[in-house]
Amino acid sequence: MTSGSRLLTILVLGMLISVTWSPTVLAELEWDDDGWLTTSLATDKLESGDEFGCYQMLHLSWNLDPGAMAIECREYIESKISASKWGNNTISTYSPSSLTMAQHEIIARQGLVVHGDNNGLAESAWHDSQDAPIDIWDWYNLGRRGGSLEQTIGSLDEVKSAVEEGGLVNLYWVGRMDGASIRYDRDIANYLNDDADAWLTTWGESWSYWTVDRCYEFSDELAQNDNQTILYFESLLTDQCKAAAPEAWNVPITWKIDLGGIDVSEVRIIDSELGNYTMANIAGAKNSAEGWFQVSGEYLHLSVLNGHKVEIIIAQETDFHDIMGRSQFWNNHSAAVTIASHRTSDLFLWSKGFTDYSSIKFTWLVEPRLADGYSAWMPIAVIIITSSSLMGMLYLLKREGMGPLAKKESSRKG
Repeated sequence: MTSGSRLLTILVLGMLISVTWSPTVLAELEWDDDGWLTTSLATDKLESGDEFGCYQMLHLSWNLDPGAMAIECREYIESKISASKWGNNTISTYSPSSLTMAQHEIIARQGLVVHGDNNGLAESAWHDSQDAPIDIWDWYNLGRRGGSLEQTIGSLDEVKSAVEEGGLVNLYWVGRMDGASIRYDRDIANYLNDDADAWLTTWGESWSYWTVDRCYEFSDELAQNDNQTILYFESLLTDQCKAAAPEAWNVPITWKIDLGGIDVSEVRIIDSELGNYTMANIAGAKNSAEGWFQVSGEYLHLSVLNGHKVEIIIAQETDFHDIMGRSQFWNNHSAAVTIASHRTSDLFLWSKGFTDYSSIKFTWLVEPRLADGYSAWMPIAVIIITSSSLMGMLYLLKREGMGPLAKKESSRKG
């Protein structure tokens, strides 16, 4: 092959490779940068306890390049809004059922550690009330329990049964399909918001709470003062525990404390800047917050962020206390409920029906909204058309005895 034909061959192959990647750049230029993630509505949802996670970027494929999909989707969200009120980094993502464990590991290495739902891996978390996660990779296959929030498909009896069984209940929700709004089941929404004895949470929040079991440290000390006892308690924010789960948000953790049947009169946060202030009694509360509650004569349930020091005022003198450990779910609930909103591309249209439900929280799995007049098929069309043109050029080169498709002449030494 001559130097000229070799150069031409390299040029053609370079063009072919560049076309494979060009749709990424092309599609990024076509996202609606003034979309709903930057609006006050999204900020309000964030502050109320909702979470933003990934669904997909339309120009990429989970199967062909899960790492690129995870990176781009995470960066897309984080460039516009925090993932949660508890942490900026994105934790949760949809994943299809066709991925291998190795591909899930690739996604997790990009910071997306909760993968759902029902994606077919042998390891799983919360596919039933007893399927409690043991290892980090169990969360690569987060189950779907309780069915759908959609009207006519959703079942109030199914949701009630799942909540009563305990464990994490994860409902499915799609707000719009083919341009039409999907009605939600008001009976299910009313039950969750008003009646369900459950922690209403999100994927990333529940995962962050779970990670505390893998590593925690606390300090505790009793002091006597004016015929009463003060228990100083702090769940420590340590580098060692942060390294065990670096993606985890600092969420309120509920600790069970045995005081020997003695009642607590007050609990205060000790803050070096703001001073001491009284913590709220959160008996029956459904959404993550700092606070405490105690049924008379029973354990104290204290919900507090790592790094916040607390003083617990006990009504009489005592020299006994025992930190029993973390409750399975926040505020000592026996069940937790998440609602995963798949393919979220417009928060206003998807969430406007839930303004009256202050306790229900959503994990909004985001799919970028394309700019007006742009088709998701455009990058694919570019690949097909350009690749066809290049293959035609290669065929013509072959006829002239040039290029990578041409047969090489071989010579034999006599």
